[in-house]
Amino acid sequence: MTSTDFSSWIGRSETSMSRFDANHVKRIALTLGTAVPSDGDPLPPLWTWAIFTDSAPTTELGVDGHIKLGGFLPPVAGCNRMWAGGRVKFLTPLLVGTQGTKTSTILAIKEKEGRAGKLLFVTVEHEYRQNGELAISEEQDIVYRAPSPPNLTGSEAAPVSHWKSQIIPTSTLLFRYSAITFNTHRIHYDFPYVTEEEGYPGLVVHGPLIATYMLNGFQQANPDKTITHFSYRGLRPLISPTPFQIAGVIQEQGLAQVWAEQEGTLAHQAQIQWK
Repeated sequence: MTSTDFSSWIGRSETSMSRFDANHVKRIALTLGTAVPSDGDPLPPLWTWAIFTDSAPTTELGVDGHIKLGGFLPPVAGCNRMWAGGRVKFLTPLLVGTQGTKTSTILAIKEKEGRAGKLLFVTVEHEYRQNGELAISEEQDIVYRAPSPPNLTGSEAAPVSHWKSQIIPTSTLLFRYSAITFNTHRIHYDFPYVTEEEGYPGLVVHGPLIATYMLNGFQQANPDKTITHFSYRGLRPLISPTPFQIAGVIQEQGLAQVWAEQEGTLAHQAQIQWK
């Protein structure tokens, strides 16, 4: 990846509108294996990722299935684009069956040096509003890296947990999550592409799906607590269909650590603040 000045892209913004349609919300619930919310119920946390989705004609997709760059996001040539992590503030519930808006703004673009070479991080702010009221404020980190062999080995031992459950990321699950999020990135459903072109041993589990499972695991273990903040990051990819575990621990009043682990080492981790 060669250095390029993308400073002119900082501050770019776009707004979209979507309805929290009960039928689509039902598909999200069935994919995740959770209860189906009804009209008027609060939209579960992080389900906005399956409602406000990027969309483009098939002719505008790149070789990897992503929407071609140079529209909203900067055109970083010759790189793989991944969702690295983010931070979410939950202010007030969005309601199923109503309409809302999402405004996205590029906050920062920074180049860093990683173990496999240069990395470009793009931080995007998303603000979700309903009836003009800010309901969710989110910052999302997107990383661009030159094609290189993926690091699949964990190096940090998983902590002792207060709760734990197993997830089996079947190809069917990954296909359905791609469908409900309108995610055409081929690493999640195209086995020949992901193994022959990007060097993974199998289909890659979506980072947002793992984050959603981490948050769901906390909610199931602590149904009396209301989540106010969620910050998460990926440490290494998880590959279908190898099982992984979702776990967590309450560190102190109002603060919990949650993570995804596999074979005793961390793959993704997050922090939850609650009240």
